[in-house]
Amino acid sequence: MKEEFPIIETERLLLREVQKEDSTDMLSYLSDKDVVKHMGLNPFHTVKEAEEEIEWYQQIYKDSTGIRWGISLKDNGRVIGSCGFLNRQPKHFRTEIGYELSKEYWGKGIASEALEAVVKYGFQHLQLERIEALIEPANVASLKLLTKNGFEKEGLLRHYEFTCGKFDDLYMYSILKGDVVTT
Repeated sequence: MKEEFPIIETERLLLREVQKEDSTDMLSYLSDKDVVKHMGLNPFHTVKEAEEEIEWYQQIYKDSTGIRWGISLKDNGRVIGSCGFLNRQPKHFRTEIGYELSKEYWGKGIASEALEAVVKYGFQHLQLERIEALIEPANVASLKLLTKNGFEKEGLLRHYEFTCGKFDDLYMYSILKGDVVTT
């Protein structure tokens, strides 16, 4: 039996499990081409696509290969993005981190607040030693976010993924447990 989905609370945010009822909120930002253009996804068009994304979040949690939190503001509870881990490798004490945020909330420090909380959770509760981020070189905002939060650029992975009909180069960034204070 899987333990209850962990909730993370920060100063402004509640990071929680995404439910099917959140699919309309998710569709509003996952249908925005500017939000998904660096995610290897085409913009969503239907609530069903958002529901399938939620099913993927639930599946990776069930399989212990990842965990994805919905980002919501404490004052309204609406899901405005997500942040979490995927491709978890417990044997190697590492995972990959991913995130996205509704464009209406860009530039307000919300992604940074969520990222910091999720990284801390990973080191404190999942016995991680390393958290990786794979980012398209053109995603300047994400590169700045990672650097601001202590991630180090390790190198360029050429034609690392094939998404949306093209090969993508991705920068590899990482942060190690010893790089952050987790108290």
